[in-house]
Amino acid sequence: MKEKFSVSLMCMDFLNVGEQLNILNDWVGMYHVDIMDGHYCKNITLSPDLVKSFKKVSKVPLDVHLMTTNPEDWIDPVAEAGADIISLHAETINGQAFRLYNRIEELGLKAGLVLNPATPLSEAAHYLNRIDLLTIMTVDVGFAGQPFIEEMLVKIQEAKRIREEKGYHYQIQIDGSCKSSTFKKLTEAGADILILGSSGLFGLDKDLKTACVKMTESYNCILYTFDAVDERFSVVLGS
Repeated sequence: MKEKFSVSLMCMDFLNVGEQLNILNDWVGMYHVDIMDGHYCKNITLSPDLVKSFKKVSKVPLDVHLMTTNPEDWIDPVAEAGADIISLHAETINGQAFRLYNRIEELGLKAGLVLNPATPLSEAAHYLNRIDLLTIMTVDVGFAGQPFIEEMLVKIQEAKRIREEKGYHYQIQIDGSCKSSTFKKLTEAGADILILGSSGLFGLDKDLKTACVKMTESYNCILYTFDAVDERFSVVLGS
């Protein structure tokens, strides 16, 4: 179950980083680290130094999301800091995508790709076979708490279809407004991993462990519904 969830660390309480990571280690399968340079998107968050600090406490992989104008300047620093996955934006790498993914592979790390809501999958068609993680933004980049963009459900379905048709191995991860009201539609569309932030986790309760319990119970209700529907169909079809 925990492998279904990643947590956006920019949403955590930075006065209690160690305590919160020690709790989250038992509840999620990955940490999502947003690095913004203030140019690609109008915000500045986290850094390679913080990645290094997270790595000391983390028991799960660190997915570093480079929201930067020049990702080539950040790959080696975040790798040295302890990143397990480096995720690059299609909007910033076209023209050097293969060189950058070659570098990530040379460093022995997993490769990720991120698509903004307005960027079609066709923009990255020639290197989807190179990636381990495909992150689909369901909000515009830069700020937490934005409303879910419903049109992205079609893109998630398309990403799943392409993976199956081409035999690609990437997991589909969703970044933006993952919470109880969207869990069902995202899972049905084909999402493998949901990134939780303020609305999906940290805002559920002041006590983080209680918030984790509430989040898990909410998602389990959806799984139970899916299983119940599948069982009813099996009975009807006589299987």
